[in-house]
This record gives sequence, C-alpha cells and structure tokens, in this order.
Amino acid sequence: MLKSLKLVAAAALALSALTPATSASAEGLIRISQQFGTLYLPLHVIRDQNLIEKHAKALGLDEVKVEWAQLSGGDAINAALLSGSIDIAAAGIGPFLTLWDRTEGAVKIVGGLANQPNYLVTNNPNVKTLKDFTASDKIALPAVGVSVQARILQIAAEKEFGEGNQNKLDNITITLPHPDATAALLSGSTEITAHLSNTPFQEQALKDPKVHKIFSSYDVLGGPVTPTYLYTTTDWREENPKTFQAFFEALKEASAWIEANKKAAAETYVRVEKSKLDPAFVQSLIESPESKFTVVPSRSYAFADFLHRTGAIKRKAESWKDYTFEELHNESGS
Repeated sequence: MLKSLKLVAAAALALSALTPATSASAEGLIRISQQFGTLYLPLHVIRDQNLIEKHAKALGLDEVKVEWAQLSGGDAINAALLSGSIDIAAAGIGPFLTLWDRTEGAVKIVGGLANQPNYLVTNNPNVKTLKDFTASDKIALPAVGVSVQARILQIAAEKEFGEGNQNKLDNITITLPHPDATAALLSGSTEITAHLSNTPFQEQALKDPKVHKIFSSYDVLGGPVTPTYLYTTTDWREENPKTFQAFFEALKEASAWIEANKKAAAETYVRVEKSKLDPAFVQSLIESPESKFTVVPSRSYAFADFLHRTGAIKRKAESWKDYTFEELHNESGS
C-alpha cells in the first residue's frame, strides 16, 4: 500500500470493478491492469509467454503471482492504483499526468506500450473538421476530460479554435469503452456520431463507407505519439525491486519480440483476446509504418506542457525524465 499518498474520492469507482485490495504488496506479487486494443499487445505477450515469471526466476524469485484486471477509463484505473487494488496501471498519458500531479510525483512511468495513432472518426457526412460539430453530435472516448483521447481532442480544439478554447468540445463528449463506442458508431442508431479511437477499432470503423476520418493524433502532435503507458508508485517500486525489475525486463522483451515476430504477435492478440478479428487484419495493423512497439516515450512532454500551460495540472515538468523511472533515462525519449 502507499505510504505517501491519500486515497482520492474516485477510488470508489475502482473498488466496484476489482476484488478488494489485499494488504501491502510483497515481493513476488504483481497485479496489472489493461484496457482494449492492439496497443496492449505487449501485455498479452507477457501473459502468454509467462515473461514475468521467467525474469523473476532469473532475479532469484522462484515464485511470482501475476494477476490481471481489465478496466476501461483512466479515472477507474488511477483509483485502483491509489487504493492498492492494482500495482501496475495501464492508461493514457492524460490520466497518468493527472495522477502524477495529484500525488506530487509519487507515481512514475515504467515504460510506454507502443507508438500508435488515435483517429477521430465520424459517421456524420457533414463533419469534415472540428468546426462542423454541433450540439446534436456526441464524441465517444474512454474517459471524458482525462483520457489521452480527451486530451488529444483538447489540443486539437485549441489549434482549431484558438488559445483558451481547448475545452470547447468537451460538452459533447461521452464516456464509453472502445468496443462499445465502435459498435454504437457503426449501428448509426445512437446519439454517438464520432469516436476518438485506437487500433483496431478505428480501422474496423473505417471499413464502413459511412465512416470517415477527421484527424490523426500524429497530425495533431506533429509526429509519432506514445499514447498509453504503464506506471506505478515509487513506494511499490522501492518495496518490490525484484518484481519491478522482472516486469520491466518482461516488457522490454515483449516489445522486441512483437517487432521481430509480427505474424505470431497478431495470432497472440487474437488468441488471448478471444477476438473474432482475422489474424491477417491484425497483422496488417501491427505492420503499419505508423505502429512501433517500444518502451521509450514519444511526445509525452507535449502533453505535460499542454496540461500545465492550460491549468489542468499544477506541477511543471522540466523534461520527460521528471515523471519516468531511471531505467528509461538513457533512451532518446520525449
């Protein structure tokens, strides 16, 4: 459990989704959250190949218990981390920076999951740019206001409408997990007319001729972006150094394996997710030049600077190294 943090009120959100937290975590126990999409493939590989167990044994931990929890939305995931229900959080840079700020730096990034774009897609033929949205439109994303998709939309809104207008479209956003949002968008029978999505859901939606793309996060941020991260508390890392190291080594191995074995990686995703997607389709997404599985953060500081400048967080980062663990500091991150 955390020594230096207080629970936030939002912890109740996570407690309803997870089994109650155990007592303080001990070496050899690690509880990991994950969400939806191919972005989380490194976690599937870690799970499928028992990589944490492999690296734990190499570090002298003969037994390690790994528990998994699938959640959606940064608020619930952050609350779960603070409550002690999970040890490793998997969420967007937006929720992470919110928590980093609230805990005064007592939560840091272990590594990124991948560089992959987020597309804003719509089934409304009248919407070509952000200025075309009206009050009758609803934009689905994983967590209103705090998810990485919400922050991308705010950055795009500031560029489109001018400084001080980053929240202009917040009132037409709605919280919905990616699978549900994709189904709603494709049905055309709900209030949802747009979705700020991720892979493979955005590509699935774009197969429908009634759906088109408004922008990519790569356009908004000026290049490849690592949207989602794995993070934990400084207390947990200090109390569980071998378990932390085993997880970090497993993450690096999984990322390198995906890049070297994309066909097998696609098959892993379909099998572990019990997905109905064609493995060849998933493979094409992993092989996209826009996709790169790496633990090294890309353009995370653009979010940190934006959130501080607009008053969303109070804590100012001088560089991306301020909110990441030192295992990443020799890398060329941003």
